[in-house]
Amino acid sequence: MRRGVLIVLGALAAFIVVLIVIDRVSPTPEGPPSSSYATSPGGVAAYAALLDRAGVPVRRLRTPIADRTPRDGETLMILDPSVMEPEEADAVRGWVEGGGRLVLGSSAEPGWLDQLLDEPPLWASADVGTSRPLVPLAGVRVVEGRLGAELDELGGVLPMLDPPIAATTGLGLGEIVLLANTFPLTNRGLDEADNAAFGLALAGDGGVAFLETVHGYGVSRGFGGLPTSVKWTLLGLLLTSLVAVWTAGRRFGPPEDPDTEPPPPRVEYVDALASSLARTKENS
Repeated sequence: MRRGVLIVLGALAAFIVVLIVIDRVSPTPEGPPSSSYATSPGGVAAYAALLDRAGVPVRRLRTPIADRTPRDGETLMILDPSVMEPEEADAVRGWVEGGGRLVLGSSAEPGWLDQLLDEPPLWASADVGTSRPLVPLAGVRVVEGRLGAELDELGGVLPMLDPPIAATTGLGLGEIVLLANTFPLTNRGLDEADNAAFGLALAGDGGVAFLETVHGYGVSRGFGGLPTSVKWTLLGLLLTSLVAVWTAGRRFGPPEDPDTEPPPPRVEYVDALASSLARTKENS
């Protein structure tokens, strides 16, 4: 039985090791669009890595701005937010008015944009193709936008590219950059034309903070905060324990009938057998 338990434990341990190796060697692209964690084509993990290699400090914010504002001098990146609470939008505006710099990119017009700007532009569907800078952007001659949207009825914002997929405006002591097309920053679009240089130009000099709460990421605690490899290991140990308990408690044959008279104790049986042999010897 011990040998069988050891074989089962060894097989489970090998299975866990194989899963961890597969996850590390060939991870599957995943993650929500425009998240700096996402390695899928629509994610911006490559953009975050580009900034890091260029010496730009990169952080991921998993705490709402209403609870903790970005650091002084950082550029706050909010890209394709899936959700934005009113109090969070107010906190973002207050931070920008105090001197912060915001890059807001969205493939569709954000419903909360009027909380940031008194005269927000409109988003219009367009076959953008390539855009050229209207303001000095280091290393940028052409930005590839592909299919997407552009800004229309600009109001109080100034276009940075033509067609206007990017524009800028001041707000209080700070600045807001609007992107109507996030394709240039995505994993699949970063290496086209001068998109990488455009991304570096958007970052500024004081570091970049990607707001990840808008993609469903928060501060993980308890079991959810553990690394994936540790979760797999704990799961394997749990399965191993269950198998060990099942093996140790397994019956050999059917359960005994409670009405059946049990056999006599072994000592009494041996004594009775010895007496029988002694009498047989005397009679013979």
